[in-house]
Amino acid sequence: MTVTLPGLPGTEERHLEWGNDVVRLAVSHASDAAPRLVALWHAAEARPDVAGLRPSALPVLEVALRGEGRAGTAGKRHVDGAAAQRLRLTGSREERTGAVTRLELDVAEDQAGLRATVVYEVADGVPVVRSWARVTATRAAVLEHATTGALAGLGHGTRWEDDLAVWHAANPWSGEFRWQRATPARHGLVDVGMTRYGQVGSKNRIAWTSTGAWSTSEHLPMGIVEDTRDGRMLAWQVETNGAWHAELGDRYGDVYLVATGPTSAEHQWAGYVAPGTWFDTVPVSLAVVPGHPAGTDSTLGDLAAALTTHRRRTRRPHPDHESLPVVYNDFLNGLMSDPSTERVLPLVEAAADLGAEYYVMDAGWYDDELGGWWDSVGAWEASTHRFPGGLGVVMDRIRELGMRPGLWLEPEVVGVRSPVARTLPPEAFFQREGHRLTEWGRHQLDLRHPAARAHLDTVVDRLVHDYGLGYLKFDHNIDIGPGTDAGRGEPTGHGLLGHGRAMLAWVAQVMDRHPGLVVEGCAAGGSRTDAAGGAVFTVQSLTDQQDYRLTPPIAVAAPLAIPPEQAGVWASVDRSMNAEEIAFSLVTAALSRVHLAGRIDLLDAGQRDVVREGLAAYRGLREAIARATPVWPTGLPGWRDPWIVQGARDGVDLYLAVWRRPGTPDAGTETLRVPLPGLVATGAVEVLFPSWDSQAATLMDGGTTLEVKLPAPVSARLLRLRVNDRPAGGDRPTSSERH
Repeated sequence: MTVTLPGLPGTEERHLEWGNDVVRLAVSHASDAAPRLVALWHAAEARPDVAGLRPSALPVLEVALRGEGRAGTAGKRHVDGAAAQRLRLTGSREERTGAVTRLELDVAEDQAGLRATVVYEVADGVPVVRSWARVTATRAAVLEHATTGALAGLGHGTRWEDDLAVWHAANPWSGEFRWQRATPARHGLVDVGMTRYGQVGSKNRIAWTSTGAWSTSEHLPMGIVEDTRDGRMLAWQVETNGAWHAELGDRYGDVYLVATGPTSAEHQWAGYVAPGTWFDTVPVSLAVVPGHPAGTDSTLGDLAAALTTHRRRTRRPHPDHESLPVVYNDFLNGLMSDPSTERVLPLVEAAADLGAEYYVMDAGWYDDELGGWWDSVGAWEASTHRFPGGLGVVMDRIRELGMRPGLWLEPEVVGVRSPVARTLPPEAFFQREGHRLTEWGRHQLDLRHPAARAHLDTVVDRLVHDYGLGYLKFDHNIDIGPGTDAGRGEPTGHGLLGHGRAMLAWVAQVMDRHPGLVVEGCAAGGSRTDAAGGAVFTVQSLTDQQDYRLTPPIAVAAPLAIPPEQAGVWASVDRSMNAEEIAFSLVTAALSRVHLAGRIDLLDAGQRDVVREGLAAYRGLREAIARATPVWPTGLPGWRDPWIVQGARDGVDLYLAVWRRPGTPDAGTETLRVPLPGLVATGAVEVLFPSWDSQAATLMDGGTTLEVKLPAPVSARLLRLRVNDRPAGGDRPTSSERH
């Protein structure tokens, strides 16, 4: 519902309040001032001081034009764009479709002829606002940055440099989802006191930037701003599969957030708009939850529930999201890109025997040189040397044993030695200043070009038809840099953004042509696990980590960034592992998507029994995983933590995975007390897996604490509890100090 309220005393400014049952926003507007997003709050919070927040508020579209820059300040920050300050509200409307409501604000300015429609979108019961803008102009203009993801007033009325906590996640290869928490002061952002002299602020910022085609190779495109006084959390998420930028800075005594797609300064980007053309900004979502009485970890759970619900709502529907079939992939600690009929068939037999439902053959199946698989990719024809009887023989055997076959592809690249590199037109590839780009023996296709798409359509349709594929794994193992000028002087960052959008549109079209086909998104492990890809890809790969003992912190932190039913987690096993170690690896994937891996054909009878039992336990709870929301009773994991706990709550059922790991001074303890913040358990604890330790966990303190005992130094348990919310006032606040 939209409500128009009076503005500041003595002015004609008015405030438009809008939202749903759980999240609200206020926009100020006047004939002589740009419309500004003044406040965003949860309905359970007190209505904010809109008048007090107005001085630091930012325009609903933060935009700068080439040749104009900023007004009123200077520096590297992406606020105070001169064009943004000239915008005026020219119209508004509200639309509702099902449970989703949209507010559209028309804005315009006359100097450059800029026009835009800013869209805010909410769904009933979800405290997340998603926004974007369609920008055009009455005469040619060039955008240098443009986003609706700008919100000021964070930390209003606080000593924000110490009272706020900033959460962000480093995302290194094979060590993904490494969340950290620190104050703005620890990041170097402090109140320098200059606002008392009429100045904007420090001109400083805390910034995170991703360049190139790997959107998450260094940082996740999301973060959290926490008010440590009351525990309130606000999360931001940039929904792109390419370059992005985010920053926090001080402005008129408050802290602002800007989250955006590519920019001129950071990404060699520019957006051209003119009559008849437009540019759609990268969507940004903001989620807000009040502090939970039980403390930080419970508030984080509420925030994760909101983001998970939002991601489930905005993604492409697929039956795989409910069925969660078990996948065996022969890459990790298995064939490692060296398949053949002789090597694959024993793995096919073993995968079927253990209960896998898909068999995915990873890289190398097209390599006729027995070692040249990296720079010869592109034609995607099965090797006759590796499969002398034809690849179809292997695929037929997979189906005969009741599984569905899958293949690995790297569709966006063409090896320098591939014939496709010579047959496709030069314009079908990334190029800069007349040079076709090469990275590590590969060229990059530009999927905006019809020849590139036609080539890939032919490849995919042939493979799906000839081999009866039910699964495709799309990988991307090079980062091609800032982008392509497409041979016509286009800004390279604009070329990269256009290709990324075209690639996701192409993937969606593939699934349209082949209903039920599962398409996994991968990019050097977890280097492209962003929300834009998550809205299209059925499953997303999290990591290339090969050490099963190092995988739990990756799998456990991932649900803050991706729904668990879309998170492909390796469960790697081999004949050197004892029963506890095999159970450890299987538990790691049990609350996500099981990607079984390793030389399962070499397991003995006892080891196979453990794997079968673990997969049977997974099949018993996977329907719940598809509905559940994440819980972290002991907080997000540290990389070296000796004990790690992950939870998934499905109504009254709480599933917990608990791991004990070696390698730290306090790893010798056999017992861990796990608090259940905000919850109270009823009845007994059920050990779902493994079956040989039914007494591993005991409820204590009236059902508010769980004691877990794991005697082996490398061991894990999968548990189920029945829980209720604890009555208000019955909690002792907790915090995750290690972040």
